[in-house]
Amino acid sequence: MTVEVKFNSFQLSDEQFFQLCQDNRDLRLERNPKGDLIIMPPTGGETSNSNAGITAQLWLWNNLNKLGVVFDSSGGFKLPNGADRSPDAAWIPLEKWQALTPQQKERFLPLSPDFVIELMSPSDNIETARKKMQEYLDNGTRLGWLINRKTREVEIYRQGQAVEILTNPESLSG
Repeated sequence: MTVEVKFNSFQLSDEQFFQLCQDNRDLRLERNPKGDLIIMPPTGGETSNSNAGITAQLWLWNNLNKLGVVFDSSGGFKLPNGADRSPDAAWIPLEKWQALTPQQKERFLPLSPDFVIELMSPSDNIETARKKMQEYLDNGTRLGWLINRKTREVEIYRQGQAVEILTNPESLSG
């Protein structure tokens, strides 16, 4: 079960949040645009295995095409709206990566990935996941896949388009 901790009387700075994440590497932490802390439980074996496969496929595609940089679920992104998010898999074009300073590359990247994948785990709430996908688009993500293993559906999010829902697709492209 995901827990949201509200910070009404004070806010963690970006540096404090980064350090909290470094000090608690076993926790999956994010922040919403208001600065509230979101604590997500570790995933089970099935979700973790599926997520590893998704990230591996994205990495292999990118390694073949050499168009950008791939990130797994441990990578953090500081979105333009102030939220700190860690999609299950993400990709940015090479030119965005090269425009970052060495210091920025060692922190949560100050951008929204061009492509994100979120894989639903049994404890995830579909409406919360959909809002997160919309948040990515609102912050500049161009393509997002929300994969629901339970229903075998994939929701495809694209800039300026209605969400497309595929049932039991054999493959996906973007």
